[in-house]
Amino acid sequence: MIRTVLFDLDGTLVRYHGVAFESSWGALGVAAGVGELWDDLLARYRGRLDEYPDWVRENASLLRGVPLARVEEALFPPPYAPGVREAVAELKEAGYVLGIVSSGVSLVADRVREELGLAFAIANELLVADGRFTGEAVVRVGLGEKRAVVEQVARQRGLSLGEVAFVGDHLNDIPVFAAVGYAIAYAPKEPEVARAAHAVVDHFRSIPELVRAAS
Repeated sequence: MIRTVLFDLDGTLVRYHGVAFESSWGALGVAAGVGELWDDLLARYRGRLDEYPDWVRENASLLRGVPLARVEEALFPPPYAPGVREAVAELKEAGYVLGIVSSGVSLVADRVREELGLAFAIANELLVADGRFTGEAVVRVGLGEKRAVVEQVARQRGLSLGEVAFVGDHLNDIPVFAAVGYAIAYAPKEPEVARAAHAVVDHFRSIPELVRAAS
């Protein structure tokens, strides 16, 4: 029986167009004026999951001294995927606990959590002091570690993984799909993601019905 629904952030709850993977990371780099350097780092680290913390820290260093207000103006309001607000409201009304587990940026994940009224959000933090990025980061969800974080969330909340549904769109969501009770691929970026899921959707409004059926 599904009791908790967890969501990926980038390319799932929010879709920042014109940047790689529709991600908050990509949108943040453009907003900070370091988009080209950001893309160079992405190309250099692509496929090197074990070096993801190094990639995050190098990205963070490019932001040193950038005003937080500058990027907030470009990142917000978050560009929600179609039907997100309606689907989340329906799931909350049905009594499901909802949260975010993402390798994206906590700056965006926390805003989405607040606006949608989710129970929690776990993502990677870019540190800020006196209104400016410090150039430092705290990695909470490595690109290849999302399953371990979901397992930790389940333990902390007294859940079995079979009671968890997860909604994601990318290759790093596949290990989570294999572990949870119900896996939904939303607008999957690769065919492997669709094949790994129990259901594939292209609009959030169909998700509550699927979760209820799986419960």
